Amino acid sequence: MSSATLSPALKQATPVVVDHAKGSWIHGTDGIDYLDFTTGIGVTSTGHCHPKVVTAAQEQCGKIIHAQYTTVMHKPLLELTDKLGEHLPAGLDSVFYANSGSEAVEASVRLARMATERPNIVVFQGGFHGRTVAAATLTTAGTKFSAGFSPLMGGVHMAPFPYAYRYGWDEATAVAFALRELDYLFASRVAPNDTAAFLIEPVLGDGGYLPTPPAFLAGLRERADKHGIILILDEVQAGVGRTGKFWGHQHSEGLIPDILITAKGIASGFPISAIAAPTSLMAKAWPGSQGGTYGGNAVAAAAGVATLQVIAEENLVENARIRGDQMLRGLSELAPKFPQIGDVRGLGLMAGIEFIDGDGKPDAVAAAAVQQAAIPEKLLTLTCGPMGNVVRLIPALVVTEEEMATGLNRFEAALTAALG
Repeated sequence: MSSATLSPALKQATPVVVDHAKGSWIHGTDGIDYLDFTTGIGVTSTGHCHPKVVTAAQEQCGKIIHAQYTTVMHKPLLELTDKLGEHLPAGLDSVFYANSGSEAVEASVRLARMATERPNIVVFQGGFHGRTVAAATLTTAGTKFSAGFSPLMGGVHMAPFPYAYRYGWDEATAVAFALRELDYLFASRVAPNDTAAFLIEPVLGDGGYLPTPPAFLAGLRERADKHGIILILDEVQAGVGRTGKFWGHQHSEGLIPDILITAKGIASGFPISAIAAPTSLMAKAWPGSQGGTYGGNAVAAAAGVATLQVIAEENLVENARIRGDQMLRGLSELAPKFPQIGDVRGLGLMAGIEFIDGDGKPDAVAAAAVQQAAIPEKLLTLTCGPMGNVVRLIPALVVTEEEMATGLNRFEAALTAALG
């Protein structure tokens, strides 16, 4: 009899095997309770197995599981669209659903190219947009996402991101530099009237948990308006309350994208994603260009409706802001005790801790050591960043004051164990 194993290319960040999970806690088959500051990479927004989400999914399973939404429509998707519409930026009144962030990213790029009849997409250094071929081409958060299967999609060009800490500048200087370089890209390589879209995350995810400065987003909006370029905001990781506002871009007052991408936290762990755009823009998609067998799945949509209800009823966006302030304040107090911590940053419940060596260079070894040292302290974390030298903390939106204090204490213990 033959047997099968998981692909050796899959690398687990922890050795934990889950028995069950609830709220901010994962209960391992080893009998240990772990405080989960990974949330499935920002997915379990309402915590693990929130009872209202579980009930909604269970009830939907008893009605219909798969109702292919270009064949027959189902109530959960209509309800989700109504609920989501309460949170979408003004004018973004048309929604297309898919399964994953990568699919939604590719749908947004396809729409932008069709709508503008232009070939080029400008992305920004450190962005992560997925692992499928087009999405990986758009990703610059590390070569591991795009290496080894060329040729990649054409028409993608990269401009600098205002990564102030990396350059050793203040934020205003970094923003001015990045906008100048974007203008130089327009002058030297990518004509604006050949450019369909800018694609950027309001907070870089795998690129290092770097908030995008509001002044930079404003500069992109200004150039997009001037040249007829579509501004796409990838809110896959930063959206749905994670930053202490419902959308990450709302920290940039008055900014409205042309296309918004969402996934991850919208359904508390069920696979569903979406893009939203004005109906006038969405109508420019060619017939047959949007669809998919599993997109907008009925059970995932029902979980999405319940997730949005829980977020509203339990005031979780505000909780993310308050607990995020607690987390960033606690991390900032820890940083002076450990010279290997070069930078602490984030928005809401997205915190990045960047590690450096004695020469001020990125130290991936230290970051990995801290991430691993947190496991025996019963705290689960992840690393990120192109150089692998950032530890990221991603608690659930339901995290309590006590759980956050426990997480910070356990993280300090991991720092001490790994770094001395």
